[in-house]
Amino acid sequence: MKKNLVALCSRVSSNARKIIVSELVKQGVTDIVPSHGSILHLLYIREEVTMKEIADYVHKTKPTITVLVNKLEKLGYVVREKSDEDNRVSYIKLTEKGHKLKPIFEKVSDYLNDKVYKNLDEKESELAKKVLEKVLENLD
Repeated sequence: MKKNLVALCSRVSSNARKIIVSELVKQGVTDIVPSHGSILHLLYIREEVTMKEIADYVHKTKPTITVLVNKLEKLGYVVREKSDEDNRVSYIKLTEKGHKLKPIFEKVSDYLNDKVYKNLDEKESELAKKVLEKVLENLD
């Protein structure tokens, strides 16, 4: 049996990224990339987060998160505010521009999910999720 699960996952990820970028462009958003998505998602759930919380949530290193957050800040989607209790800690918060992106973010996400689950019944969806979670667990 040919073992090509990693190659298939890579193609799924690549195709999903292309769809996300294409749908964002259709919505007039040309300055956001898919790697910003998880950060924005976390900020839509929580009002303010630290860089460490973002890094833990998106499973990326703090230097990588710093680059992504700096870009979002430069574009005006987020602001950085120092903690009143500890000057070493900064909180990342959405700006009004960042909040305005939420409906577009949800629309693109819904579109992608519709494509992903299009020909899968409930059992297949659950099985695919379980298998990928096991594979991820094996690789962690």
